[in-house]
Amino acid sequence: MKRAIILGIALTLSGCGGGAPREVVRAPIVRAVPLASGPISKACMVSGREGRSARLCGCVQAAADLSLTPAQQRRAVAFYADPHLAQVVRQSDKPTDERFWEAYANYGKRAEAMCG
Repeated sequence: MKRAIILGIALTLSGCGGGAPREVVRAPIVRAVPLASGPISKACMVSGREGRSARLCGCVQAAADLSLTPAQQRRAVAFYADPHLAQVVRQSDKPTDERFWEAYANYGKRAEAMCG
């Protein structure tokens, strides 16, 4: 009895999918870019830098949300207005600046991976 059932299933399935091969249509791969709104995205949009867009600035904000605290984000906003300030913080020997710079560098790597 089991053999008869298995044979019946096999015969039923063998009738599926026969015929001429069909053309496979492949859709382009679209990379989903996360978008967020916040202090980094706002600073990015008003920065006047080439290549900025709502999509890029929103993605950079999403990376900031995953990498920086709200206080660190507010501090990083100042770099858009004064890029030299980033160099000052990077070269500082203060422990708070060193911790901030480590988080900021990790944010930069994450933003590049997510948005680049």
